[in-house]
Amino acid sequence: MKFHSIQILFLFLAKSTIGEIVVNDQVPNFQAINSEGKTWNSQKVLGQKKLLLYFYPAAMTGGCTKQACAYRNDLEKWKDLGVEIVGISGDQPSNLSLFKKSEKINFTLLSDPTGKIAKIFGVPIGKGGMIERFSQGDKYTLERGVTLKRWTFLISQTGKILYKNNQVNAVKDSENVMKFLKSQN
Repeated sequence: MKFHSIQILFLFLAKSTIGEIVVNDQVPNFQAINSEGKTWNSQKVLGQKKLLLYFYPAAMTGGCTKQACAYRNDLEKWKDLGVEIVGISGDQPSNLSLFKKSEKINFTLLSDPTGKIAKIFGVPIGKGGMIERFSQGDKYTLERGVTLKRWTFLISQTGKILYKNNQVNAVKDSENVMKFLKSQN
């Protein structure tokens, strides 16, 4: 069977866009386990407020801690804008609980150890790993099933992607997304 160049181009484009969510796409409902071991469901947020969803590689690592702390510090501003913040990594819920406690994280962290949610959003997934960290003088081994790339999405109350960034600057992520949101008003 012979393929013409236009058919090959079509097959390439079709394959390259499978699983990739873009601005204006509708987000499917998803759920995951949070840092408290309870099921969190996106359906309970969407329809009520906007959702800022950010994927990060690993709890209690340099850039991920700076990113989470920036969101922590800006949380009241986000609430005033009607936005709920949710961070997602491949970490186990117990890692996320330790991360929240160690860094006083005041928003939802979700566990995606198989990358199921990341796949919905087209976020690249790498192999998992283990790291050792100290918190309040105790040593912990943190395990994650997968390592997610650092991507950020802002989702409207109606569940449409308003903003997507796959080249995130961890330190400035909260500031950059907030500037975008304010420019839309």
